Amino acid sequence: MIDLKPSINFWHDLKSNQRAGLWLFLGSRKSLQIVRPSILQLIFWGILGGSANTLFSWLVAGDGGVFNKQGLVSYALWPFIALIVGIFLSQRTNNSRLMLVPALLWLVLDTHIALLQSFIQYLGSLDILPSFTYDYLPIIFMVLFVWQSLAVVWVFARELKWPWWERALIMLATLFTLIVWQMSVKDQPIWKVEESPATLSETAFYAQSRLLNKSIEQIQFGEFAQTHWYFLGVAGASYQDVFKFEIERIKEQFDTRFGTFGRSMELVNNPETLTDIPIASKTSMDLALRRIGQQMNKESDVLFLYMTSHGLPNQFEMENEPIALDDVDPKWLREALDKSGIRWKVIVISACYSGSFVPALQSPDTLIITASAADRASFGCSNEADYTYFGRAFFDQAMREQKTIKAAFNQAAETVAKWESAQGFEPSEPQWVIGKNMELMLPQLEQHLFPQANIQTTSHTESVVIPTQKITPQNLTVAHQ
Repeated sequence: MIDLKPSINFWHDLKSNQRAGLWLFLGSRKSLQIVRPSILQLIFWGILGGSANTLFSWLVAGDGGVFNKQGLVSYALWPFIALIVGIFLSQRTNNSRLMLVPALLWLVLDTHIALLQSFIQYLGSLDILPSFTYDYLPIIFMVLFVWQSLAVVWVFARELKWPWWERALIMLATLFTLIVWQMSVKDQPIWKVEESPATLSETAFYAQSRLLNKSIEQIQFGEFAQTHWYFLGVAGASYQDVFKFEIERIKEQFDTRFGTFGRSMELVNNPETLTDIPIASKTSMDLALRRIGQQMNKESDVLFLYMTSHGLPNQFEMENEPIALDDVDPKWLREALDKSGIRWKVIVISACYSGSFVPALQSPDTLIITASAADRASFGCSNEADYTYFGRAFFDQAMREQKTIKAAFNQAAETVAKWESAQGFEPSEPQWVIGKNMELMLPQLEQHLFPQANIQTTSHTESVVIPTQKITPQNLTVAHQ
């Protein structure tokens, strides 16, 4: 027989019920020994639980959510069911005060779980949780929701000494009902994001062909016997602004600092640029690479290709709803580069698992840099950021401070490793793979990418000591570098 303690005062009862909820979470019958049911406590915890769940739903929805009355009704149904169960138990045990206990305990535990979920969701919105946790958070939240109801059934079944088969039957029935219910109402949160189908305006539809042709036509010829760098930037995923920001900033950096103005092009997937910038697709990339290959001097000019998006092994995401785009794979990219006729290439890919592109892209005339190893994720993708982790470390920092691409890569790799370690992320392990011919040619090409590094002062030539060793063509080349 359950012996419920009498009510003392509101605040004393509140503390007792809070403790009872924590014991309930552990599945302990002690929760029934310290709970103090009353109508006032039920109303208070009902308001508190509804508010906590509304907060969690609001954090999940973000800025684009609207209040959903149906979601609040769906939430209120569970304490109502618990109240019905309490009425049944009170009649079965001939204890009228037991009527409020199941609903009260459920609400107390639900309030604490909702606040815990809200805290976790807030940390996730700040992007400070370890990356692997994001895949498991929905499962964790589901388990917590299911357990808070099972715990109520469990402690009552034990306290009332139900037969084992009755316990098992009720627990299984409750578990099945909770899972089916949760799956069916997941689209009815208290704070709901109204999904609106992506659209492509008529203006953007007709503008894209013109934008692509205009961008391709402005690519200038490479001058004979001179080295020029050409830049092509590709932002693959449209649903996060960081890729657009990154390509725009890096293209500006190359045009102003590295002299690619008139020899640079950007392809961007983003809803805000549909009437201003050509979209990124296999087709636009292929046309851009062919045009650059036609305009550049094959033996002395070099292409810098930068691609940034989300990725999977052997997959670089191309997404721009409502347009159905094909993702870029390593085999296709290698074939497109080969058909373009471009010889000297620096390819930088910033995406998860981007190291998987290395085997297909390797060639004697190519330098390949990836933000991660073939089996590792990379980080820093969000609408609030203007660079990914690797993009910021390599372009915004190292390429402004160092005088060679290799030195910039080494600095960027160290910086990214420090950031990832501080956040508790698994190291992304950026990759550097360079062909034999490119390794010999790169210092000469870099003289035109970092011209300030090769300026030599001659005002104190009288103090220079000339080595007595024999001067060879190899020595002259090294001195010039």
